[in-house]
Amino acid sequence: MPLQLSARAYGIVPTPRDSEEKDMLDRMLRVDHAGEFGANRIYAGQMAVLGRSSIGPLIQEMWDQEKKHLAKFDEILAENRVRPTALLPIWNIAGFLLGASSALLGKEGAMACTVAVEESIAEHYNSQIRALMAKDPDRYTQLLQVIKEFRDEEMEHHDTGLAHDAESVPGYWLLKNAIQLGCKAAICISQRV
Repeated sequence: MPLQLSARAYGIVPTPRDSEEKDMLDRMLRVDHAGEFGANRIYAGQMAVLGRSSIGPLIQEMWDQEKKHLAKFDEILAENRVRPTALLPIWNIAGFLLGASSALLGKEGAMACTVAVEESIAEHYNSQIRALMAKDPDRYTQLLQVIKEFRDEEMEHHDTGLAHDAESVPGYWLLKNAIQLGCKAAICISQRV
């Protein structure tokens, strides 16, 4: 029987070998889903304020990629029977408010928010990549591929934000650090709750 379980067809996440691996993967997938959910809500907030401005199409383009990321993690969670974080209602409101309030500072504020959030997400994805590579890179090949692809797209958003004057918003470093502190707290909480 164990041979059949380990040889079954699966999406990108292998069948966990034991409860420890299941817990690790559940936490990883839960927080990745929460991060992509939050990013979607941030871009929704930015579009509510700046959607009809000259920067609107660029924000929409980044949001469209985030929608694909979220759809993939929705699929992965369902396929692996992993519950999403119980805090999605909070991330729904908090993400939208963060996006809208940063956009009220203008294009530069929205881009500063994008830089801060995307850098945090990319760093988190990098830590997951390191953890999976240390455990068994061959076993997690497909999951690593998805995480690396999404990480690279998050870094494109980060670089886009920098290219569109993120650092010119007054108080950039303070704003960036405050947002990143919130992101780190959300990551920590979403893994468990």
